[in-house]
Amino acid sequence: MRILITDRHLAGDEGLEQEAAGAGVELEWFGSPEEVTDDAWARADGIVTYRGTRQVMAALPKLQKARIVVRGGVGFDGLDLKALGERGIAVCTVPDYGTTEVADHAIAMMLALRRGLDRYEERMRADPAGLWRYVAAPCVDRLRGRTFGVFGLGRIGLAAARRAAAFDMNVVFYDPGQPDGYELATGYRRVASAEALFEEADTVSIHSPLTDGTRGAINANLLGRMKDTAVVINTARGPIVDLDALYEALKAGRPAGAGLDVLPKEPADTSHPLIKAYMAREEWLEGRLMISPHAAFYSPPGLRDLRFKAVATAAGRLRGEPPRNCQNLAYLVD
Repeated sequence: MRILITDRHLAGDEGLEQEAAGAGVELEWFGSPEEVTDDAWARADGIVTYRGTRQVMAALPKLQKARIVVRGGVGFDGLDLKALGERGIAVCTVPDYGTTEVADHAIAMMLALRRGLDRYEERMRADPAGLWRYVAAPCVDRLRGRTFGVFGLGRIGLAAARRAAAFDMNVVFYDPGQPDGYELATGYRRVASAEALFEEADTVSIHSPLTDGTRGAINANLLGRMKDTAVVINTARGPIVDLDALYEALKAGRPAGAGLDVLPKEPADTSHPLIKAYMAREEWLEGRLMISPHAAFYSPPGLRDLRFKAVATAAGRLRGEPPRNCQNLAYLVD
């Protein structure tokens, strides 16, 4: 049995994957999905990919033996679940590897904006004696008693909600995918619409998957309903937020700020007006926007979990175990 890993993390550090695969499984690595050869696609019984969903779909006619594709991460956008399932190829994910890290990152972005930490850091580095005073930064606010709104109360959204509640914030959520009674199980108040969430929340944290229904969902309509003191945080998927609409909304002063770990185009599109204003440190945006490079998932323990679980999931399927966290069971022909 052979597992193809389309994009290795660290050359010379393959022991973790070998341990996860177990006896009788051979691993084949490439540095990037673009480097995978036709022969490698053809001889793979299982595939683990992190950034290569597009290449997997392009190689579908060449997949002669594959029985599983594991997307090393939470999302599976880019993989055609039906087409792969009809070929007998299970599509699985690793949904739990970075749950705590992403929730921590969302809260950290909120805290940094709400406490003006980026502005203090820059001022202290420039002149720690002459600038030794507080700054009336545009997003600074008290957290206690404010409302933390969660757009998508799945694993990560729930973890973020618990953290916000620990800061004595009132938690509300919008998630039409959760069954009736979910609010009773979590203890958090449910609102009936995204509009209601954005109107009420002082901070909105986005934790939904990217689907046809959520692509561009955070648009001018929702952003325009926010309080002029509110902030929006996105650690989910970049295309969920309409970046053009966010630029116009921030320019108009509503919401007060935003924290983005993900963008519609990655790496960042430096020609976009919001990114250009951020890079140029335009005065109107100072203290109002934080960007990190799709790194919310990362911690050394989290990365180890991701690598191990991705390969272990592929190996389990090849040994005849039911596929874990399978996203295309409805289409899977075994």
